[in-house]
Amino acid sequence: MKPIRIFISSVQSEFASEREALHNYIRQDALLGRFFQPFIFEELPAINSTAQQAYLEETSLCDIYVGLFGSLYGYEDTEGISPTEREYDVATAKKKHRLIFVKNLNRKDIHPKEAALIAKAESSVVRKSFNTYEELRSAIYAALVRYLEEKEYLRMLPFDATFHPTAKLKDIDEEKVSLFVRLAQAKRNFPISFASGIPAILTHLNLISEDNRLTNAALLLFAKRPQSFFITSEIKCAQFYGNEATKPIPAYQVYHGNVFQLIDQAVDFVMSRIDARVGTREKKTDVDVDYELPLEAVREAIVNAVTHRDYTSNGSVQVMLFRNRLEVWNPGTLPYGLTPEKLLQPHPSVPANPILANPIYLAGYIERMGTGTRDIVEKCKAIGLKNPEFIQEEDFKVILWRKDKSDEGINEGASKGVIVQQVIDGEIDKICALIGEGVNEGVKETLRIILDAPGLNAVGIAERLNKSIATAERYLRTLREHDIVEFRGASKSGGYTFTEKVRNVLFK
Repeated sequence: MKPIRIFISSVQSEFASEREALHNYIRQDALLGRFFQPFIFEELPAINSTAQQAYLEETSLCDIYVGLFGSLYGYEDTEGISPTEREYDVATAKKKHRLIFVKNLNRKDIHPKEAALIAKAESSVVRKSFNTYEELRSAIYAALVRYLEEKEYLRMLPFDATFHPTAKLKDIDEEKVSLFVRLAQAKRNFPISFASGIPAILTHLNLISEDNRLTNAALLLFAKRPQSFFITSEIKCAQFYGNEATKPIPAYQVYHGNVFQLIDQAVDFVMSRIDARVGTREKKTDVDVDYELPLEAVREAIVNAVTHRDYTSNGSVQVMLFRNRLEVWNPGTLPYGLTPEKLLQPHPSVPANPILANPIYLAGYIERMGTGTRDIVEKCKAIGLKNPEFIQEEDFKVILWRKDKSDEGINEGASKGVIVQQVIDGEIDKICALIGEGVNEGVKETLRIILDAPGLNAVGIAERLNKSIATAERYLRTLREHDIVEFRGASKSGGYTFTEKVRNVLFK
């Protein structure tokens, strides 16, 4: 198909870096790059006509006009009109699809003629405001995706921009939105107050349509129960005794909640299970805690996994803590043009889910766009750890290496087996104490199986027990009656895991 031409207009000196970044982003994005061909001033070749004539010709030829308006009005011709206003007028006269983005500024800082141009644009087209480039990029991404949908170039939208077919505003949690606004105001000077109302906040974040349809990203960020819409939007965290993923697993958690809660819970899981040196209060009241893995690197790896994962996959984010390393897995692949090697160098930020990524950035969970992987490397090198690894196989994997503990561990062989068995027996005793006296051996063995392999259904448990399915279901019924286990997931693919009450006892 013929490329859809985009003309990006602004006062050249005011938005030069934003225009160049948008130009590169649209060209490099796996979706947008298939459909759109952006044009900016800097691409103008040597020609006989004046630059302004050339810009107006490009405006006439474009399919979409993108106007970036800020504080400056720019150079004025003999009639006192700037090139930017001329381009806007041509786009209007030619009935081009116009997208207007206005930088949030104090009114007194805006040139009077620029203020008049903004008012003129607002009178005929809906405009969006922005503070940072990340907000601008997210808004343009949403607008271009909607354009493709309206023109029926796309039958299915990208996951984060897709409107959920059944979700309603009542599914949004006011407390989660309120917390986000407080964080975003503190971290990024978010311009919308909670008093403006949830629809206004979601509109600013490109998370809702004019007829109140919610995007999938809105539900991942703010739904009361996100997993009721997307069952795999969870994080599975596991700790292993050694350097291999062998059973038994001393600590296993499946976390639920919105994306912010998932990140916080997974980070806490890791940081509470690695070595830490606590300082003293000799010289100050605050106490420093030095972790064997940098907190910033652990958080960045988990944030990236949650933000950039493929949410259409049946897989989940997995965080696995081994004796010698931390592995963070997420279903999905790197964006087109990026490789694990390029992640170690300066590279453009091309988030897989831009609509989702922008609020995570605004809340301060991402400090800078496009630098996270290099920050992970630098933080680990700074405390003498091996260089982290980034691996793209069926899923994407980040490995943070812990300090060598080969001389600190327990002996291999029989002594290790005895210690492992003692740990398991202790955990079974803790669970049985919740039930009371007289727990039979069949129930204990069922507990042992679920502890060893959470997620099995009754058939799988019966096979391990070497008993009938009816017998396994009887043991499971006893455990369910005492709020020890619960069934999670679909009837065919789900399985049994411990309840929150039990996990609080085992993994506190």
